[in-house]
Amino acid sequence: MISFPEIEKASPQEIKQFQERELQKTLRYVEQNSPYYQRLFKENAINANAITTLEELQQIPTTGKDELQQFNDDFLCVTKQQIIDYVTTSGTLGDPVVVGLTNADLDRLAYNEAISMACSGVTQEDTIQLMTTIDRRFMAGMAYFLGARKLGAGIIRVGSGVPELQWDSILKFNPTYLITVPSFLLKLIRYAETHTINLNETSVKAAICIGEPIRDQDFSKNILAEKIQSKWNIELFSTYASTEMSTAFNECQEQRGGHQHPELIITEVLDENDNQVAEGEVGELTITTLGVEGMPLIRFKTGDMVQMHTKACPCGRNTNRLGPVIGRKKQMIKYKGTTLYPPAMLNVLQHFDEVETFVVQISTNDLGTDEIVLKIASETPSKELIGAIKDHFRAKLRVTPTIVFDTVQTIEKLRKSKTERKPQIIIDTRY
Repeated sequence: MISFPEIEKASPQEIKQFQERELQKTLRYVEQNSPYYQRLFKENAINANAITTLEELQQIPTTGKDELQQFNDDFLCVTKQQIIDYVTTSGTLGDPVVVGLTNADLDRLAYNEAISMACSGVTQEDTIQLMTTIDRRFMAGMAYFLGARKLGAGIIRVGSGVPELQWDSILKFNPTYLITVPSFLLKLIRYAETHTINLNETSVKAAICIGEPIRDQDFSKNILAEKIQSKWNIELFSTYASTEMSTAFNECQEQRGGHQHPELIITEVLDENDNQVAEGEVGELTITTLGVEGMPLIRFKTGDMVQMHTKACPCGRNTNRLGPVIGRKKQMIKYKGTTLYPPAMLNVLQHFDEVETFVVQISTNDLGTDEIVLKIASETPSKELIGAIKDHFRAKLRVTPTIVFDTVQTIEKLRKSKTERKPQIIIDTRY
């Protein structure tokens, strides 16, 4: 039985002292076992034993995805014989990175997901339908399965896509929670409406949403969430995670940001110069893992731009909370004098029911500036629809990208990623 971790209810000062003790263990561990950090510490004259506070952690240079790709094996702290499971990142912004997990790392992953699901209200009385792949070296699907098992909840491993199969499982096994990409819920709704399935008489009471935002920065529901809940009376919980950090940030019932697990991870939000941003400002999430045996990371820059919230949550946790990811740092767009991140554009497009599917293509034009083309598919293509979309872009984002119609088949082919793990909604060819 997983209970509310005591450290998450501790005072901010107690949490800080706890993390500093765990940090010292981690730094000694990588200094003894990681070829990458041994080299980094030597080159920068860093004595791991001399770093005893979170503030002193900032003496260590940050590490990014480029280093992780270039020196992948040097991050391993164990022999290959101790690796039980190999996973890879999705490679959204570059070559996939291999992450090796030991038996202890799999136990840590199960604990992380169990307390994350519990944070979103899942108990051993619930049954979860998993609508994402557990194969193709994908960490998340495995994490959900291990977490549900540790929590004592039931799990139905259906996999991604195929609304007919999803509904067959929902009606047969009566799950109470779904784990899914939220836009797929719209496809389930459309299927239910055309097959006389009463959405609000099913067993489903909530969905844990992955891969896409369902909140605006003030934690209000975005258009995607509103469209789902206007048809289906279920709760929606936002999450944030990445393969590299083997840790998740789930919303609690208050739904005001993803809770950090201080026993598993240290977080910083940094500016362009790797300095901590002021309270409430946007910066790049940078993490230090705690308790990882195979491939621990120190001050690893995730590439995700976020806001950190430090006030105590009404749920009783005193942990930091992450706001919705504003965008990937590398996907920032300078377009006609305006700074944009792709999630903002996706939220605008979700406003239009006429848009069946879409893809955002970002490139560099002949003048060396960023260019955006939105390819959309619609059963009712018209100049009026394009005009309405452009008006909405002007009102919300103060820009009007190029918009062209294409077929559903062409766009779905573009969206299909090489790994088939995530839909490739953003195609960025600037790099």
